[in-house]
Amino acid sequence: MQIRPERDGDQEAIRFLVAAAFGQEDEARLVDQLRADGDAAISLVAERDGEIVGHVLFSPMGAPFRALGLAPVAVAPDFQKQGIGAALIEQGLNLARNAGWEAVFVLGDPNYYSRFGFSVAAAKGFATPYSGPYFMASELKSGALKPPADVSYAPAFS
Repeated sequence: MQIRPERDGDQEAIRFLVAAAFGQEDEARLVDQLRADGDAAISLVAERDGEIVGHVLFSPMGAPFRALGLAPVAVAPDFQKQGIGAALIEQGLNLARNAGWEAVFVLGDPNYYSRFGFSVAAAKGFATPYSGPYFMASELKSGALKPPADVSYAPAFS
């Protein structure tokens, strides 16, 4: 398996993959809108034998520091539970750290995302419509997360 940046010509395969992974079109439309708005800061695909089998997208967030939102992460149904999503997330977080991003937020299952350094406790004190038991943060730069503060996802999320 190879993980690489999204490139021109991948859009249709990504759209199909994301819709299949989520069983609906909403997340696929979100990816298309984030890309169209210029809000796809990091967009990676996992490729196996020339087929795109996974995708992850990180988009800039409004925050008093350089922050990204992780969403969505998708793996083709026939390739799930093989570590592809985890590999995409880890590669994306490494790229974000190396590019000078200071924190990443995600809305999801704490049992899954905690293995990547995300925690609900780190997101406490950050106001967003998504605040709650599934809203998490991970600090990429020590000392970056300084609540209280408002944070907001890219416009496509609304």
